[in-house]
Amino acid sequence: MKVLVINGPNLNLLGEREPEVYGEDSLQSINDSLLFHAKDLNCEISFFQNNSEGRIIDELHDARLKYDGVILNAGAYTHYSYAIRDAIAAINIPVIEVHLSNINNRDEFRKTSVIAPVCAGSIAGFGKRSYELALRAMSYLVGEKP
Repeated sequence: MKVLVINGPNLNLLGEREPEVYGEDSLQSINDSLLFHAKDLNCEISFFQNNSEGRIIDELHDARLKYDGVILNAGAYTHYSYAIRDAIAAINIPVIEVHLSNINNRDEFRKTSVIAPVCAGSIAGFGKRSYELALRAMSYLVGEKP
């Protein structure tokens, strides 16, 4: 199984940015944890982080040719990027939406995810464990392929 983890805007500042909301783990420590768990799942995992919507879309397009699935934390783009939504809908591999915080317990505008309807599933509110849960879910989804 080959999985790409995409992190969107401001996630490069994890550990510094609002630790009371997003936790104290850096993006690198989250990635390191995922690498550890990927070994148990016989999974090859790659990482991409960018603050630009277009770069995230390009990465999603490329992923369809290289990966079995994508774990995506689109950050604030979750709530308004129809372009990312359309990119997810256009590729024929599962995408799992991930959030560190529970978006339903936050600001009103964060309660709506425009990407959720085209994702295989969504995991939110478990801090860095959200990524681990998504990786395990992806293993299940990919294992279910004919």
